[in-house]
Amino acid sequence: MASLTELRYVVAVARELHFGRAAARCFVSQPTLSVGVKRLEESLGVQIFERASRSEVQVTPEGRAIIEQAERVLGEMERLEDLAHTRRDPLAAPLRVGLIHTVGPYLLPHLIGRLHELAPRMPIEITEGMTADLAEQLEHGELDVVVLSLPFEAPGVTVEPVYREPFTVAVPADHPLAEQDAVEPDQLAEHDLLLLGRGHCFRDQVLGVCPRCNDGRTFGRLQRTLEGGSLETMRMMVASGAGITVLPCASTENSEATGTRTLVRYLPFGRDIPARDIALASRRRFSRPQAVAVLARSIRETLPACCQPLPAGEPVSRG
Repeated sequence: MASLTELRYVVAVARELHFGRAAARCFVSQPTLSVGVKRLEESLGVQIFERASRSEVQVTPEGRAIIEQAERVLGEMERLEDLAHTRRDPLAAPLRVGLIHTVGPYLLPHLIGRLHELAPRMPIEITEGMTADLAEQLEHGELDVVVLSLPFEAPGVTVEPVYREPFTVAVPADHPLAEQDAVEPDQLAEHDLLLLGRGHCFRDQVLGVCPRCNDGRTFGRLQRTLEGGSLETMRMMVASGAGITVLPCASTENSEATGTRTLVRYLPFGRDIPARDIALASRRRFSRPQAVAVLARSIRETLPACCQPLPAGEPVSRG
């Protein structure tokens, strides 16, 4: 049976066409290399080299096929060693991260640079989607970790709360509410309210803040709820005077970049400020918990100013 050492010897000789230089390349003596090459030839029953002189050689036609296969075997062995190294260093391979639509655009610009500082050999592969779709990809091993809003439970999944994000009310600059310093949740039901479409967890959270919203009739008048496909769409609809909306506070930090700062006024809630908790969800058996921990640290250290980091603790396993 050929050994990897013998394969390395014959590949070195084939490249150098000289036993002395091949021995130096392999950091062994020339007699040691010569014995290894001869042992392999005898084991395979094939003459790999023709000796042109005491040290110089030529590769035989039969030997050429042996050399090519030896190079493939050594290449695969190198890849196997790289794979093992990656397993030994959990921060030396890509991390596949899923984010819900209402988090990704506002978290990633802060996060990427810090993550690269903490784990320069761990690029992240980003997927955005709705919670249900991301949870399915996590279950099937297509994602390593998901950034989502609580509550969330799934069998075999570990959940770690990372930060808390208050909600903000966005109203047109000339809207009656714009004259107030703050808004109470019940006031949302008195105006045309813009909501994300069904399937977005943030829609359900807003309706949880104002249960009477979306009831159809409140205060003796027809109250309309209009749906938008994204937070940015709803912000633009507010700027156009189509209604008011509730936004996670991080999404309001780039309002100047969107050109809506003078058209939209952002108001806090007056009391019992509603907020959502954002968490990392990963499979309990995921082999690289250190990578998830670095991601959590990067998020906590680069949060938008309006968000509150939640202390690192023992992640909670579900199911």
